[in-house]
Amino acid sequence: MSKTRIAVAGAGLIGQAHIGVLLASPTCALSAVVDPSPAAAAVAAQAGVPLYASLDELLALGRPDGLLLATPNSLHVPQALQCIAAGLSILLEKPIATTVAEGQTLVDAVEHSGAQVLIGHHRAHSPIMAKARQVVQSGQLGRLVTVMGSATFYKPDAYFDGGPWRREIGGGPILINMIHEVHNLRMLCGEIVAVQAFQSSATRGFAVEDTVAINLRFANGALGSFMLSDTAACPRSWEQTSQENKAYATYEDEDCYVVAGTHGSLSVPTMRLKTYPRDEDRSWWKPFEVGTVGMVRDDPLKHQIEHFGAVVRGEASPLVTARDGLQNLKITEAIAEAAASGRVVELH
Repeated sequence: MSKTRIAVAGAGLIGQAHIGVLLASPTCALSAVVDPSPAAAAVAAQAGVPLYASLDELLALGRPDGLLLATPNSLHVPQALQCIAAGLSILLEKPIATTVAEGQTLVDAVEHSGAQVLIGHHRAHSPIMAKARQVVQSGQLGRLVTVMGSATFYKPDAYFDGGPWRREIGGGPILINMIHEVHNLRMLCGEIVAVQAFQSSATRGFAVEDTVAINLRFANGALGSFMLSDTAACPRSWEQTSQENKAYATYEDEDCYVVAGTHGSLSVPTMRLKTYPRDEDRSWWKPFEVGTVGMVRDDPLKHQIEHFGAVVRGEASPLVTARDGLQNLKITEAIAEAAASGRVVELH
């Protein structure tokens, strides 16, 4: 069987990560790189594929089977709309858009045209998340009651020196990091219907927040609390616990989520499971049965590209739809609004 030909637009860090995955894929092949920057020539040459300066040039001279858009956020919607008009299946990096209104325009176009668009919330393809979701949905934990989560880590000064915009409004951890967590929480616990938050910039003193305490209400009645900080020297974040991205130091004894129900709790990603053996044993005076859920750790980017290839070939529907991507953005913006205003923000 011939491999599915995938082009990558955007030869930055995330684009190069996707290129590496494509070069190792058993079912997909990198067909081209699209990027007008001078540095992209070396990336394309090293990968042994043609370089195109624009999507117009790619579509005219080297049309692929599918396209991965890893371009700057401001280009996501116009470029995605161009691909939809050309009948090309796309994997669009998150966030789906820079604003909810712009994202709605894209969702409308996708749903009207029936275009195959996968949004790049890559943790949706994590084997760890798949197993955790399976445990929650199996009923082992009983009725879902609460989730406690964290994304706490320390970003060094060089991170802000290299991108001064990160010190300004829109550059804080709510809009940069929380959108990943939102999708994970939705996968584990269902739809988020209301949020409230406190934010602080007391540690760094930037115009933008560095620490946020977030409360969440889910449609099923469960409640959640989440601590987010890019200035807390603490390893309770997905990157530092999942072992999926080898660029980060990892700690096997730490978790970033604890999901609890009426019969037990699951800590993620250590997958430590604590459940009562019988209904009549459910009491804080009684011991839990303690175990660990078996699972395999693997690179979610690898699984995402294999899934995208199946979407392009018509063998699967997108696991993360454009509407999913828009909902993640809506919730993230609602958290920012709640933190700024002090109000509970309801989502519809």
